[in-house]
Amino acid sequence: MRFADLRILEAARGFARVTGGALATAGRGVAGVFRKGDGRGVTKPALAAGPAARVPLGRRVYAVGDVHGRADLLIKLLEQLRADALAGEYEGRPILIFLGDYIDRGFQSKEVISILLSNAVSPFETYFLKGNHEQAMLQFLGDPGIGPRWAEYGGAETLVSYGVQPPRTRTSLDEWIQASAGLQEALPTEHLHFLKSLELSVRVGDYVFVHAGVRPGVPLDQQSEHDLLWIREDFLNDRRHLGAVIVHGHTPITQPYRDARRIGLDTGAYLSGKLTAARFEHETVEFIATGPRQDVAPVG
Repeated sequence: MRFADLRILEAARGFARVTGGALATAGRGVAGVFRKGDGRGVTKPALAAGPAARVPLGRRVYAVGDVHGRADLLIKLLEQLRADALAGEYEGRPILIFLGDYIDRGFQSKEVISILLSNAVSPFETYFLKGNHEQAMLQFLGDPGIGPRWAEYGGAETLVSYGVQPPRTRTSLDEWIQASAGLQEALPTEHLHFLKSLELSVRVGDYVFVHAGVRPGVPLDQQSEHDLLWIREDFLNDRRHLGAVIVHGHTPITQPYRDARRIGLDTGAYLSGKLTAARFEHETVEFIATGPRQDVAPVG
């Protein structure tokens, strides 16, 4: 069986373990980088809806969920967003925020980053957030020892996209050192700069955009990088208000999720074929995906 076929088969098996309407992502950690998580994406209703969240009057904001190496879907979604941005009246350029996890799992990671650095996003004021997969890739460049477990979570596909042969055996440190050196050589300078310059969060009006979520009970300006990139159950299952509505990816779900605390936009694009964005305009939120237009989600 070819390497690509094997990875697709592994991914399909993972997708089959969907529970609670979410993709299962349980597994071992990557040398302190990857952490366990069941990926259920199920949360209890917020205690109270509170006042409606809004972005500044006259502004339009888009946010895009986890791309995970699906350049084909990214191209389609950007076409939809550019067309959508032509309609309506608002001030200045529309804001476009990407929530991280551009790489891994899909086989077009290099192409995804090239698109994000291209004129395809030039109509927008752009912000690019860091995901846990970008953190892992950067760590691999300096610590090849995490390679075997990074590969389990899609790193092998990223190597392939940059023309680097993944090691045939997961246990050979020498081969992973060679792969890390090969990636450093193959990685365009502008791609490395992009990865190193990713932001951890962006606030627009009553919304805070992050990759994974925030630690409940901790002020938003005191959140740790680890929580912003990795938190899952402690954030998803808490019922407290968070000082803002958190817009995040990281935990795959079959449909975009919205309640009074958070909006989840990771719809498992690398397997589902659905890459999802949200449009924010004053008090309204609308979902746009590669596929049928999504209605405004109910607030829980």
